[in-house]
Amino acid sequence: MFSSRLHWDLTPNPLTELLRAKLDAGETILDLTESNPTHAGFTYPENLLDPDPRALRYDPAPRGIASAREAIAAYQGVPPGRLLLTASTSESYGFLFKMLCDPGDEILTPRPSYPLFEFLASLESVHVKQYPLAYHEGWWLDFDELLRMVTPRTKAILLVNPNNPTGSYLKKTELEQLVALAHATDMAIISDEVFADYAFEMDDSRVSTLAHCNDVLTFTLSGLSKVCALPQMKLGWIAANGPRHEEALERLEWIADTYLSVSTPIQLAAPRMLEARGDVQRQICERTQQNLAALNGRHLRVEGGWYATIPMPRTRSEESWVMDLLREHNVLVQPGYFFDFQSEAFVVVSLLTKPDVFAEGIRRLLSFSED
Repeated sequence: MFSSRLHWDLTPNPLTELLRAKLDAGETILDLTESNPTHAGFTYPENLLDPDPRALRYDPAPRGIASAREAIAAYQGVPPGRLLLTASTSESYGFLFKMLCDPGDEILTPRPSYPLFEFLASLESVHVKQYPLAYHEGWWLDFDELLRMVTPRTKAILLVNPNNPTGSYLKKTELEQLVALAHATDMAIISDEVFADYAFEMDDSRVSTLAHCNDVLTFTLSGLSKVCALPQMKLGWIAANGPRHEEALERLEWIADTYLSVSTPIQLAAPRMLEARGDVQRQICERTQQNLAALNGRHLRVEGGWYATIPMPRTRSEESWVMDLLREHNVLVQPGYFFDFQSEAFVVVSLLTKPDVFAEGIRRLLSFSED
């Protein structure tokens, strides 16, 4: 009766079931997975959600209201005419997969990374191939393995810059290789840059944004969810540049006009939200730096974002580590396999966690791992 695109196992995983049982029993959990900034104790300006009387008038604009695109263009450093607004970054992916791919075509995505792309691609009848990121004193794109994955049906290479959860940026030498490959194979590049404002330090070797990459058709994605730390304010955008970007935007506008999913109130509020982003971003950067210091170098190298990866002794499986840590010490972390790490054992923690909770949770984690 149901579409084969919805083929996922909906059974709760053992970690979720154990967490629910502990919460139902009234136990206090040190949650080191909290990634919702609105739950993390940050202070927001009070006037962000003031009503705007212009929201009572509906004038649909498939690419987005001019005032919103102009504010985003100033933030992104691109002309407003190269922007198309969406309801979220996830919707941006959906629009791009619709535009670039026929059913059965392929998208290359990084591994490890956030477990989202396979779901979004499947809903568009698109196949995902995961190219590996290798770790050696930092994360690097395994270009040889990526090359082996390319077929005539490969339509785009997807980057997350900086990556989630590794916090690694694309390097300039890697971009040169990717551009050459995309040019030779007529592929597009999609760069997800939602965490771009949260670098830990400057580094001239890395690529801060692909919003000005004009050698191949390139799409840069971001949104208010991370830029303004407002995940409930659903507004994303696609910046298009490179050869045939105008043609691509025309097709994206047709798709957007079919859905008209972006609400008028959030578009009208976007300039004010972007203008006010500095204070909450400062709070987040201070929090992530403080929590990173609490790890005392026990994490893999991370260059930006909201997460850190901690290697665990290979004396047991990741599932055993996270289950026993929760069962015996009431500390919740995410296992590496949630993000498709290729080997064990790793756990991932959110640097947005309140510092007192983070420090105590990490203390228990490290003590447990050393027993």
